Amino acid sequence: MMDIEKEILAVRSKEQVVRLVKWVGKDKSRFQHLMEFFLQEDEPLAKKSAWIIGHCAEKHPELVSTWLKPMMKKMQEPGVHDAVKRNAVRILQFVNIPRGLQGIVANLCFELISSIDEPIAVRTFSMTVLANIAQKEPELKKELEIVVRQMLPYATPAFRARAKKAFKNHEIEEFNNLPSIG
Repeated sequence: MMDIEKEILAVRSKEQVVRLVKWVGKDKSRFQHLMEFFLQEDEPLAKKSAWIIGHCAEKHPELVSTWLKPMMKKMQEPGVHDAVKRNAVRILQFVNIPRGLQGIVANLCFELISSIDEPIAVRTFSMTVLANIAQKEPELKKELEIVVRQMLPYATPAFRARAKKAFKNHEIEEFNNLPSIG
């Protein structure tokens, strides 16, 4: 039997993450162990398990559905590490957020996208989550447009590229005419 805590703490590379993601597979009890580490106060364990959970969610988003509320709570803890927020918001890009949680998730993502103190990855992932919710809740699209438009003059290339991608199917000249990066 694998000592999962020891394995998580030993993670230093994507190859190790991929190996643990394969070990978890679609197994709900193994995924639960990861989530329990993610939800702990131990910062190194929470950060590294968040990285693994992010990749598990990309492959098997159905594993995350019962954990969305605790994840949102964890993200809002004072002093939570950026890696925890980054991976939690990244996960939200891959899952179907239940209607009952869409408001909570949207509010949190609007806070994150609007904060200049947040790392760019947290902000861009938040934009994608909001764009995904806006597909189901069209009234949210206008609010997201306003926030993103306000930020464009000061945006990093990564933020601008994500805005262009998030709004590619919209008739918004400002977003469709953004220059390609790279």
